[in-house]
Amino acid sequence: MLNFKEILSVSLILFSIIDILGSVPVVLDLRKKSGHIQSAKATIVAGLIMVLFLFLGDKILGLFGIDVGSFAITGALIMFFIGMEMTLGIQLFKPDPDETKSSSIVPLAFPLIAGPGTMTALISLRAEFELWNILIGIVLNLIFVYIVLQSCPWLERKIGKAGFNILRKVFGIILLTIAIKLFKNALAIW
Repeated sequence: MLNFKEILSVSLILFSIIDILGSVPVVLDLRKKSGHIQSAKATIVAGLIMVLFLFLGDKILGLFGIDVGSFAITGALIMFFIGMEMTLGIQLFKPDPDETKSSSIVPLAFPLIAGPGTMTALISLRAEFELWNILIGIVLNLIFVYIVLQSCPWLERKIGKAGFNILRKVFGIILLTIAIKLFKNALAIW
């Protein structure tokens, strides 16, 4: 049964974990490196990953003999390296020349939007809330994610190059800190 309070709770939990507003400098950086970001593609893929993980997450991880802690550590490491790139102005992830010039799937849809934190939260939410309320919370967050991704070029023009460089460094440090926090939490689960 639909419950507004549950939908609001799920939406706020996912909003804080996804943190798309905090990821805007990362998205702008990815856009700069790859040429463009396909907002709809990233949003749809992230949504599919979240829904798939909501229904089958623990089974998928178990199939490969992976526990939630190990999965979270992997995502934390990826986020850590992205934060290092942003903070130090280096390039660790070099795009394959045969790939299309897009970062819409990796690392945007996964692990930035539908990362290990989101996936771990979905497993936890499933134990506490009705399935339909979780699905509505996911959809509401995906709508917001899409709006933010579509607004990134406008934000880039408004912020300017100097502002973007400052934000990139600041959010790089924040992303490093979030990655370390996820890593510590994952070690506690492990």
